[in-house]
Amino acid sequence: MSTALSLSQAARPKLQHAFDFAQQQVEDLLARYPADYYPMYTVGGKFGLDRKRWTHWCDGFYPGMMFLFAEATQSSQWLDRAVQYATPLEERQYDRAVHDLGFLFLSTYQRWLDLGGPADRINAVLDQAGRTMAMRFMPRGQYLRSFVEPASLFIDIMMNVGTVFRAGLRLEDERLLAIAHRHCMTTRRTLVRADGSTAHEALFDLATGECLRQSTHQGYRGDSCWSRGLSWSLYGFSRSFTQTRRIEYLQTAELNAAFYLASTPPDGVTPWDYDAPESGPLARTQVDTSASAINAAGLLDLADVTPDPVRARAYREYAIGSLVSLTDRYLGDKTPGFEGILNGGVYHIHKDLGIHEAVLFGEYFFVEALSKALKVLDRVERSDVASPYPEDSLPESARNWADGPTEEDLPPVSVKENKA
Repeated sequence: MSTALSLSQAARPKLQHAFDFAQQQVEDLLARYPADYYPMYTVGGKFGLDRKRWTHWCDGFYPGMMFLFAEATQSSQWLDRAVQYATPLEERQYDRAVHDLGFLFLSTYQRWLDLGGPADRINAVLDQAGRTMAMRFMPRGQYLRSFVEPASLFIDIMMNVGTVFRAGLRLEDERLLAIAHRHCMTTRRTLVRADGSTAHEALFDLATGECLRQSTHQGYRGDSCWSRGLSWSLYGFSRSFTQTRRIEYLQTAELNAAFYLASTPPDGVTPWDYDAPESGPLARTQVDTSASAINAAGLLDLADVTPDPVRARAYREYAIGSLVSLTDRYLGDKTPGFEGILNGGVYHIHKDLGIHEAVLFGEYFFVEALSKALKVLDRVERSDVASPYPEDSLPESARNWADGPTEEDLPPVSVKENKA
């Protein structure tokens, strides 16, 4: 990947084109499908056939993209549509059957609040989502359990623990904060390895709270590094640090980033699992563009909070370079009739669902990463232009002035001969 391209203005038109294309694709989906349809993944490049869904965990990503479009364009039409599709999710603030309340509400109600939505209503929903999420806490083991079973801890939950932190911080609820911190530290200990790679799942003894082993539902093996799981960890620990300033979370996110930058191919597009075999039906040649998009969004956040300017620049350059690669090779405009934004995602490889297709988490985080990257490039562009020095050091009498005469305006000077 060319780092020279990453932060240069050569990247900007590519990423703006991708962002504009994303808006058009969502516009088309809104016109094509009924108002109660929330897409999850394409089948043969088409939505509407994604019938196998067990927790509706992706439903926040569709309106989440609309909120991102509303922020970028200041369009009331996009905001109205976002609210229209977000508000039917409101009852899920009480949903105890899933571990995905951050995916549902941080992508929607938090963005609505940031855009000036009704604070009392929105805060009440977000507070309750945090409380409901905290009810998943397993005291023996000290973790928020996954939707699979009480003994299961998923790396994905790092993207949802932010709801508990948010509610705890806003309500000054020490019990909520303790639950969120314990979960993060248990995840750090049981799922993040010394080299920065991650496992998908940890299984616990319910009687003792002992972590028995690492496992997986979506990765190649229990001891492999499923690329989307790594992205959940990098992004999730970055956000937890932003929320709490706990140095352990920054250290974990940077450890994940070190593994990601060292292990990902030069174009910045991840294999579906870093330890997948070189050939066969589960070969690492199957990319997962959703993991690349999530990591790009997380790296841009991490760049804003790391105290190391060298790392910050590396994170930004890598993130923007990978977004350029995704745009050049996997943007949906490369495939005629494709209804998604980003091709090459993987929903569930072992269940043969959404393989090399558009997946809604990939769509949402690609749009989010594009939005963040365009803001970075705007800052870089502005920093390259010097502004005039202010006049506030001058007295008022000296602030009105005019340029002096040019040489051509001055009368010629006669030189008299010295006759001394």
